[in-house]
Amino acid sequence: MKASLLMPFLLLVTASALHLENDAPRLESLEMEADWDQDLDGSGEQEEELALTEEGIQSTGEDDQDAVESDTAVSDEDLQCPREEDTVEMQGGPGCKTCHFRLVKSPKNFQKAEKICKKCYKGNLVSIHSYSSNKRILSLASAVNRGQVWIGGIRKCWKFYWTDGSCWNFTFWAPGEPGNGHGNCVSLCTGDGRWRRIQCNRRRPFICSY
Repeated sequence: MKASLLMPFLLLVTASALHLENDAPRLESLEMEADWDQDLDGSGEQEEELALTEEGIQSTGEDDQDAVESDTAVSDEDLQCPREEDTVEMQGGPGCKTCHFRLVKSPKNFQKAEKICKKCYKGNLVSIHSYSSNKRILSLASAVNRGQVWIGGIRKCWKFYWTDGSCWNFTFWAPGEPGNGHGNCVSLCTGDGRWRRIQCNRRRPFICSY
């Protein structure tokens, strides 16, 4: 009697065990899918954080050199030399009697201004190395009815350089500059001759030296 009752019970236990064994891979698969979904969610958050970080870096303006370099696609053939009536020339100066300076009244961004100085006058945006030279450049810059003109100063890797490759051995910053400036290119204020950092894609008159 007991043996007859025990046999169905053993068969039921065996069948249940086989059923659980068959379901084990499915349960393990479901757990792996859950873990994979969690990993994907985590990587999405990391990507979002990375995107926000990159956006934050770009929004600081510290690397607006990119805005300058993006304009290098403009070829020399695409640049028109300024008309004579749109420029003012000045010859000589302290320390360089043979130097020529030319104020171009037509506003350009920094990169185009430098390209025009090279193509049209075989020179560069002006570099300034003394107070007397700065005063002379200011007298030329005052010929335009604009608050600022481009000179050849540019910041790369947290240091300032002149586009003509000459030594950075003199500065005449406005109060609070260059620390409070926004941008990597240097302009000269036509009112007092002081220098300011502004964004390179701004359009300003400019002064070439050659």
